[in-house]
Amino acid sequence: MVEPFETRQQAGAELAKALERFRNTDSIVLAIPRGGVVVGYEVARELGLELDVIVPRKIPAPQQEELAIGAVASWGDHERIIDEQAVRFLGVSEDYIEREVRRQLAEVNRRLLAYRGTTEPPNVAGRTVILVDDGIATGYTTRAAIIALRNLKAARIVVAVPVAPPDSLQAIRSYADEVFCLKTPEPFMAVGYWYRDFRQVSDAEVIELLEKARSL
Repeated sequence: MVEPFETRQQAGAELAKALERFRNTDSIVLAIPRGGVVVGYEVARELGLELDVIVPRKIPAPQQEELAIGAVASWGDHERIIDEQAVRFLGVSEDYIEREVRRQLAEVNRRLLAYRGTTEPPNVAGRTVILVDDGIATGYTTRAAIIALRNLKAARIVVAVPVAPPDSLQAIRSYADEVFCLKTPEPFMAVGYWYRDFRQVSDAEVIELLEKARSL
């Protein structure tokens, strides 16, 4: 029986053990807000690595906010990934997709401004990026982030998460150079099901953790 994690902090500490070989290297931890930053902070703190954020956003289906039909990510230019099969099945219009892309990119830019201010994003070219989240469900946001990082010339992209369903993880493996996942339960249910404490993380907490990471 797969036991849930107590907290995101515990999950991050356990994930850091799996990533031991990256300790004190030039690798950078890029966490996906908001919950992923709590996990990523523990990884970066334990391994002596730089921490920053990348902000992908899922594109929801019409009238079904929890059902993803794609995702966007932005780091200067923006990248998108669309599930064309789901779009056809649901009869989603191109106009809807374009509106949602604009809406989600506006939220991406709002968050980046809140988290970083006017600070330039770190240069990831030629570096190993450890992409961290508190879990993967469909994997759309993770894949959008990977595509953005490929275009930024990251040398290697390592996806590291505490929990994910096997099928989504398999899809991620074809995008990333390496994948670390501590638990792959079936049936999966949802990311939050695998944490006893899955309280919502605020923007203020994300900003605080990023500031703490800079002083490590």
